[in-house]
Amino acid sequence: MPPDGRAGITASLVQRLLDSQFPHWGHLLIRPVRKDGWDNRTYRLGDSLTVRLPTTAGYEDAVAKESKWLPRLAPALPLAIPAVQGSGTPERGYAHAWSVRSWIAGETLESGAEAVEDWDAVADALGRFIHALQGCDAAGGPMAGAHCWFRGCSLKHYDAETQRALKLASGSFDRESAAAVWQAALTHEWEKLPVWFHGDLSAGNLLVSNGKLSAVIDFGTCGIGDPACDLVPAWTIFAGSSRKTFEDAVMQDSATWARARGWALWKALLTLADVSQSLAEKNKALAVLSRVIEDHEQLQSL
Repeated sequence: MPPDGRAGITASLVQRLLDSQFPHWGHLLIRPVRKDGWDNRTYRLGDSLTVRLPTTAGYEDAVAKESKWLPRLAPALPLAIPAVQGSGTPERGYAHAWSVRSWIAGETLESGAEAVEDWDAVADALGRFIHALQGCDAAGGPMAGAHCWFRGCSLKHYDAETQRALKLASGSFDRESAAAVWQAALTHEWEKLPVWFHGDLSAGNLLVSNGKLSAVIDFGTCGIGDPACDLVPAWTIFAGSSRKTFEDAVMQDSATWARARGWALWKALLTLADVSQSLAEKNKALAVLSRVIEDHEQLQSL
């Protein structure tokens, strides 16, 4: 079983919160999930529920946002997303809002990649999900900003950070070409009405079952704005024919793809500039950077 107690959150704390606010679930077995995220601690609650608790105040806004909007988005989406079953309040030594959700079976794509036989099918499914999400009614939705760590906003918000990371980044890569990718991304702004985006479509937030994409989780960075950040899986997850399948399925214009390359480059450079990152993570970031630069240069040569 995974270790308990990260960020001061323990199974016994979860038990106290449930006993106080949701006593009808208090008899169910509580245990940490096998692979936990950073922003939140998640516990299995019986066989069909989970309890999700933000680790710091910075992640708390997502609780109310998800509780309000996920039920409205779910009917229009082709893959399962978390269903909120209860919203908890701070007490019993825990300072943040929290929630109870339905458990979605499956493995993360990060853990279950070896079981995937048809990457084109996964790419098509994710692309169609993104396209459907962008088509959801955005009226009154949470405009991109601090609550989503500025995903969906203009990349200019991260310009100074990216320029600094470009200077500090470790590893061997073409810095001039990387700078060209970033400048091309800054050239194009989203000029259409804001649309829904997820904001963190990493392999750890995608669930697979029997080798097929089955669910998308963790909408803490979702909002409405520029959807370019959701195209990053083109370089972080897919390659070859699956990347082309993904591009076809999301149906976005070249300017949005230019900004998407900027989002992928930003994250990769931050990883390479962070001395606390492992060699394995830095090698992944270098690979993403190489793919992004290659794509950019191929387009420039057309």
